[in-house]
Amino acid sequence: MTTSPDIIAAGFDTLGLAQPLLKALADVGYETPSPIQAACIPILLAGHDLLGEAQTGTGKTAAFALPMLQKIDLKRAVPQALVLTPTRELAIQVAEALQK
Repeated sequence: MTTSPDIIAAGFDTLGLAQPLLKALADVGYETPSPIQAACIPILLAGHDLLGEAQTGTGKTAAFALPMLQKIDLKRAVPQALVLTPTRELAIQVAEALQK
């Protein structure tokens, strides 16, 4: 996926995220989505598949994790999401980001 500089949302509240996620983002200090987040989050929330690519440190984990977290039904005590990573180190990094 290619993003252009004009795909930048004013804030996470413009992307369709639920209030609990917006509060969690504010609690960890995130104010404005990165271009990859602004481009990916609405598409993923709409239920579409997506392949995104961006440099390290641009917020890819949150771009994919936030829509996934929003779709989890807390009333169902069964696995509802699966994240695959190529290395144990990246799996740990992704797990820590999801816990935040």
